[in-house]
Amino acid sequence: MIRRIDSHQHFWRPARGDYAWLRADVPALAPLVRDFLPEHLAPTLQNHGVGRTVLVQAAESEAETDFMLELASAHDVIAGVVGWVDLGTRDAVASLERMARHPKFKGVRPMLQDLPDDDWIARMPHPDAVQALVRLGLRFDALVKPRHLAPLMRFLKDWPQLPVVIDHAAKPPVGAHDSEAFAAWRREMAELAALPQVCCKFSGLWGEAPPSTHRDVEAAVRAVRPVWDQLLESFGPARLMWGSDWPVLTLAGDYADWIAVSEAFIGSLSAGERTQVWRGTAQRFYGLSTD
Repeated sequence: MIRRIDSHQHFWRPARGDYAWLRADVPALAPLVRDFLPEHLAPTLQNHGVGRTVLVQAAESEAETDFMLELASAHDVIAGVVGWVDLGTRDAVASLERMARHPKFKGVRPMLQDLPDDDWIARMPHPDAVQALVRLGLRFDALVKPRHLAPLMRFLKDWPQLPVVIDHAAKPPVGAHDSEAFAAWRREMAELAALPQVCCKFSGLWGEAPPSTHRDVEAAVRAVRPVWDQLLESFGPARLMWGSDWPVLTLAGDYADWIAVSEAFIGSLSAGERTQVWRGTAQRFYGLSTD
């Protein structure tokens, strides 16, 4: 069985109280409003050869980052943590320095897709905070949608030393590959991929596909294929990393089926290229220890 790194998954405990988006009164999200913790995912990881994961923030609070770091200290399978700080303030510098003392703290993710200002990333991060990311050797996960790609480009050009990964391929209109919106996404992603500091996660895409594809591996493969083709052309295997987006994934399909969807694309690569997407890119980008 191939050894995999899941570059994007979440654990949460809703009773902690800082997951503002996780609302039981929203029917589409209600199945997610329960504990998702390491013991719930461990058997699945073992069954599918996933030896390590990157745990990614799901709340706009430093307290959640501390919660994730506690989990990482207790569970060897968590190889890295991507947390949250308010990059709009200089106070973020002290927070980043504190968090970076934990060997598994790897970077931050502002929840750009939820901010009211689509241009926030280009205008509002405090220069001292971003410089601290660079100085501390941390990474930046870009949780964006297509409307954020132009501002993200401006930010990246200002900070060429900052390693950045685009989460979920910027959530393109999966299943609408003949649309003008998809063509615009393709152009802007190709422009971002021209910057050597940028990687991309092949994750979260089943949830962006039409509901008719959910629980249907073959339908998901058809819908996602144009996205994969563009990502492979733009980034190549050395800058693509696989992730599950579990447990959000469970709204569209289960872990095994997302691996099957992914294998339909990754499996056509050479052995070395498959290794890059399944584990090598994530290991290199996040600076994960070898196992």
